[in-house]
Amino acid sequence: MEKDLKKILLDEKTIQKKIEKLGKQISQDYKDKTPILVCILRGAVVFLSDLMRTISVPVKIDFMSISSYGNSTQSSGVVKIRKDIDVDIVNQDVIIVEDIVDTGLTLDYIFKYLQKHNPASLKICTLLDKPEAHKIDLKLDYVGYEIENEFVVGYGLDFAEKYRNLPYVGILKKEIYT
Repeated sequence: MEKDLKKILLDEKTIQKKIEKLGKQISQDYKDKTPILVCILRGAVVFLSDLMRTISVPVKIDFMSISSYGNSTQSSGVVKIRKDIDVDIVNQDVIIVEDIVDTGLTLDYIFKYLQKHNPASLKICTLLDKPEAHKIDLKLDYVGYEIENEFVVGYGLDFAEKYRNLPYVGILKKEIYT
């Protein structure tokens, strides 16, 4: 799989150090609270697994599965909820855990959808953010890394369901996805 990469963008050690910082910040911000981490499947599951182990306050977890890409490299803009949350988030502190923010359209949809459930608070935590790809303004509360607008895979991120199991984030060669 590594031969399909233009380069490794973030190695495993670098990612883990950043996740520890994010976990410490979340722990401080939610002292004496029990936030619900809502993981956006499938890409964010690796990030969630590592992140929740760095948080020192009790947490609950739940999952949503969203479809907006299919096998494409760009969001279709049409968001479908394939799996909704199972827990009641009314008056609860909720953190959406996402792998990457690209256009922001899907995340905006999820945010507005979860807001309708009347949580006490609703924040966003993402490992990667591509600010120059945003099509809307989003308030991201916890950001691991801002990256260039390149197609990245690994550490949960995929192309056509491949590369998720790489322990690092790499830039995929253009000829692989075009």
